[in-house]
Amino acid sequence: MSAHLWSEKKYENKWSKKEILGHLCDSAMNNIRRFVVSQYEQNNLIIYKQDDWVASQNYQSGNYQDIILLWKLLNEQIIRIIKNIPSEKLNNTCKSPDEHSITWLIEDYIKHLNHHLNQILN
Repeated sequence: MSAHLWSEKKYENKWSKKEILGHLCDSAMNNIRRFVVSQYEQNNLIIYKQDDWVASQNYQSGNYQDIILLWKLLNEQIIRIIKNIPSEKLNNTCKSPDEHSITWLIEDYIKHLNHHLNQILN
């Protein structure tokens, strides 16, 4: 995919492919915190304001290859974390703002990831 396609915004108020991938990086960072903290602290509140995060990090001006690498590394870390969660901790909960188990958060993260990857590829 060309740099132009990564940066193109079809509508001013919608994210470019670069910003969508940046959003997935932000989501990964927030979920890393949820997956780790929820193992030792029940019902912690971890809120993610996606538009503020994407705007603050200014992915639109970033190099798409760097954003791809960041996304890849964050997800490799998520895989390590998930593989290391003791089974007795999978029902621990986190508020985001609704309360969910770590298992639910993992499944939701994968659905969310696939949804946005499909947006990038289409």
